[in-house]
Amino acid sequence: MEWSDEGIVLAARRHGEASAVVQLFTHAHGRHAGLVRGGAGSKARGVYQSGNLVAARWRARLSEHLGAYTCEPVKSHAAALLDDPLGLAALTSACALLAVSLPERHPYPVLYDATLSLIEALAGGEPAWPALYVRWELDLLRELGFGLDLTRCAATGATDDLAYVSPKSGRAVSRAAGEPWRTRLLPLPGFLIGAAEAGTADVAAGLRLSGSFLDRHLFAPHERKLPAARERFIERFTRTTTRSGGIVADAE
Repeated sequence: MEWSDEGIVLAARRHGEASAVVQLFTHAHGRHAGLVRGGAGSKARGVYQSGNLVAARWRARLSEHLGAYTCEPVKSHAAALLDDPLGLAALTSACALLAVSLPERHPYPVLYDATLSLIEALAGGEPAWPALYVRWELDLLRELGFGLDLTRCAATGATDDLAYVSPKSGRAVSRAAGEPWRTRLLPLPGFLIGAAEAGTADVAAGLRLSGSFLDRHLFAPHERKLPAARERFIERFTRTTTRSGGIVADAE
């Protein structure tokens, strides 16, 4: 068995003295692991950092085997973020979520493209990346079958003045219909339904929204917690934006 594909490095763990088992998120083969001989050595270590893009060849005697990778670096996104702790935390969070939530060897080409777009925005220092990150987490939920319906009010069918999301159904609720139960509903930040820009408070609300459904659908049913990397990203985002008080424009 053999195939070649483009892949994003999600994680690498040492195997033996110098090898590593590397997880890639590939365009055509989904989340796929393989052994990289020498992958834990000093020369190769920089290649297998989370978020880096590689050209990979996988070989195995049988399809169900772990198999072996040979990879060539394409873009070192992680290195581009060494001086940006918040961006690096977001990159690490995204890779950790993919590594623990995607079923192995199932292709998600739309999610792959969205992930690559997010990583390139992070590495390029685009101001819009926090809003893009929230959208990416919602993309992850949708691709795994748990998409939110933010198009119309669950109670009235109205499409105007949507302000909340039901934490149970994942459907939008209008301000008027949700007012009596607003303490039980999740705020719906405007940038997710067409507002031109997202303030830091809006992004924070978006992260709470996506995080609530990630936990509800992907982690709590298996008695697991959200990855520690995501929690560290949220903490760093909160500290950084509290100091800066900036506005993050939405890219869409």
